[in-house]
Amino acid sequence: MDAIKNTSKRYFALGIDFFAYVIVRLLVSVIQTLPLDMGKSMADGIAWAAAGPLKIRRSATDKNLGRVFPNATETSRENLSLEMWRHLLLMVCEIAWAQRRLHLTNWSDYMSFRDNRQILGYLLSDRPTVHVTGHFGNFELGGYVLGLMGFSTTTIARKLDNVFLHRWVERFREAKGQKMVDKEGCAPLIDRHLQNGGALSLLADQHAGPKGCWVHFLGVPASSHKALALFTLTSGAPMMVSYTIRVAGKPMKFEAGCVAVADPLDDELGVCASVTTLTQWYNDNLAIAIDKAIEQYWWLHRRWREPPPRVLKQLARRAA
Repeated sequence: MDAIKNTSKRYFALGIDFFAYVIVRLLVSVIQTLPLDMGKSMADGIAWAAAGPLKIRRSATDKNLGRVFPNATETSRENLSLEMWRHLLLMVCEIAWAQRRLHLTNWSDYMSFRDNRQILGYLLSDRPTVHVTGHFGNFELGGYVLGLMGFSTTTIARKLDNVFLHRWVERFREAKGQKMVDKEGCAPLIDRHLQNGGALSLLADQHAGPKGCWVHFLGVPASSHKALALFTLTSGAPMMVSYTIRVAGKPMKFEAGCVAVADPLDDELGVCASVTTLTQWYNDNLAIAIDKAIEQYWWLHRRWREPPPRVLKQLARRAA
């Protein structure tokens, strides 16, 4: 009897997931038919509702903005929250548009590259590379365009709870050569990938818990995963802090660039001396990238937590 109940629950949950998947696919299909200006208008309207009457993730957003901009007025923070929602909703539209509008023959109509010689130099070399960015700009299309140009990258990602949505997102990301690896037990796979000269792409602003590497990010203590720095330090792969931002608020108009590179084989500044120094380095440079378009950072993302007392003491000693 229990087995029958468990089976029924499992199939019921799958049914709910499939229904949610169908709704999402229908919405995406509608978005794909919209012209850019209409998509932007729709995103603006939904953003107003999300930031205003609906107050979606308002508490987390306000807390993050208060930490990073303690001297900003309430009006300034509200305006920034609204602009963030406009960015997020327009990002959804752009991801839906990408496969139908963005191709090998016209990508330059939508995206320009800054420091492209430096980026291409590392991508075309025989050495492995580690590319870090954050929940900022349209990182999904940044990876998509790299794949479109023939540069295959491997990305670590957590599986979505909805198996149908997960497979669909995975198909989009892998359509142009990106390979997705589940974060659980991925270390041996990543080590082999880097040893073979592969490129690794990572979101560097994930909270790593109390046992992570605590550094300052945007002036506030934050816990980062030690593995990101270790990937570079153990493989000798240059670490590149990159970004893909929307230009002048225009849909499907992007600038992609590289803020800085840390190379263990050419480390005059000593940023590769330890896990902590390299972790602080990429957080500092990610902050520089975010400063280019602060409204395009995911301020609703739970990046910061209260550090344990021992961590506060360590940070104080480090700053002294």
